[in-house]
Amino acid sequence: MLVSLTYCSYAKKTIDSELMSDILAAARKHNPEQGITGLLCVSHNIFVQTLEGSRQQVNQLYQKLAKDSRHHSLTLLDYREVEQRRFANWSMAEVMLDKVNASQILRYSTHAKLDPFNQPGSSTVMLLEALADSGTTQFRH
Repeated sequence: MLVSLTYCSYAKKTIDSELMSDILAAARKHNPEQGITGLLCVSHNIFVQTLEGSRQQVNQLYQKLAKDSRHHSLTLLDYREVEQRRFANWSMAEVMLDKVNASQILRYSTHAKLDPFNQPGSSTVMLLEALADSGTTQFRH
């Protein structure tokens, strides 16, 4: 059974290219063997991530992420069974919101700034899907 899990958290330190490279390298190394795909979105000090895969594997990874010292205030936004993956092409893609037109964020939020802690989880999920559809995702090796 496939599930999709979306969460957000605050980074404990500034999110820079080195931190992103470390996170993405680990995800791209371990996620394929676990059958996990997804999308990681960052803006200032906020992470938003969707994980897709088997219920067992996604739950195990989420529990591991909850213990990761690089972030805090991990908040579950959405968890659902899905018939197919939304981000099947990526072991982990990334979106840097500072490179996205603010109107795209405003479409799903009361402000033109990412604030997943204060909006419906479904709105955040729709934003991530729209960002993926618009081609704003990257896949760094």
